[in-house]
Amino acid sequence: MLNAKISGIASYVPDGILDNEMLSKMVDTNDEWITTRVGIKERRILNDDSKGSSFLGIKAVEKLLESTSTKPEEIDLLICATSNPDYRFPSTGSVIAHETGLTNAYSYDIQAACAGFIVTLQAARAYIQSGLYKKVIVVCAEKMSSMTDYQDRATCPLFGDAAAAVLVEPTEENVGVIDGEFHIDGTGLPHLLMKAGGSVKPASVETVEAREHYIYQEGRNVYKNAVQDMLSSTLSVMKRNNLTVEDVDWLVPHQANLRIIEAVAGRTKIDENKVLVNIQHYGNTSAASIPLCLDEYKHKLKKGDKVMMTAFGAGFTWGAMYLIWAFDS
Repeated sequence: MLNAKISGIASYVPDGILDNEMLSKMVDTNDEWITTRVGIKERRILNDDSKGSSFLGIKAVEKLLESTSTKPEEIDLLICATSNPDYRFPSTGSVIAHETGLTNAYSYDIQAACAGFIVTLQAARAYIQSGLYKKVIVVCAEKMSSMTDYQDRATCPLFGDAAAAVLVEPTEENVGVIDGEFHIDGTGLPHLLMKAGGSVKPASVETVEAREHYIYQEGRNVYKNAVQDMLSSTLSVMKRNNLTVEDVDWLVPHQANLRIIEAVAGRTKIDENKVLVNIQHYGNTSAASIPLCLDEYKHKLKKGDKVMMTAFGAGFTWGAMYLIWAFDS
């Protein structure tokens, strides 16, 4: 049976930096308050109103193609995970595919909020294992600043802009995506959403004045559910694959909040030195956070390493994935 392996990875963050000191001049907050609560020191911001998430995704895909010596026309499919599409339609994936010269590829978007990477990687896995496609790009592109309310001290310190992409290919080796578990619970809707801009509540003067086109989050509810659900799905996948905490080489949680990461990691009892964290530099980059973290630490990852990934996002949607790393950087 074919496995689907990650054969290359790349990421892109914009040059603009918004650190806590700068943020404290925009809203009533300070470095100590942000650091102790969420563990973030700075985040990257795309300071160009004319560019959307596709710009970030294009940069990541170009780097991926170059680093893997892959010709654009060799790609069969590009799937883009984003909560910040350039437009309601067409898909952001179609923009990225066009601008990167993927002339033979189909493309579409997946909306799975902060769980976007592992959900989209599961879809790529299915295409590869079925034999339908041989080279699939998963790209996560998130201009989170486009829906962050910089008058809301509770949410504006959290989010940053980034994109990351992986190349997924078939292999007969025992590497790649081994297992994944995914869940959805629609009762989470009122706790984490953008209230306006969709078909339920189209944009109007009233919705703009009410600031309903930004992220709305009830932090305590989200924190409680994120810890519980990321933990349970991680332990479930580990149990199903007979993995002990000693077997796991790396845990890569969605970089939402350092307290969530520490709570999940602590309750799994996985050694803290095996937990990959970069939230302090980038903040929450939604779907891009896990592959951005993997790319940053790829020099540490060795072929055969057992990697657990877990994420939680709006919906509520969450899950975990077990991956055996397929290459040495």
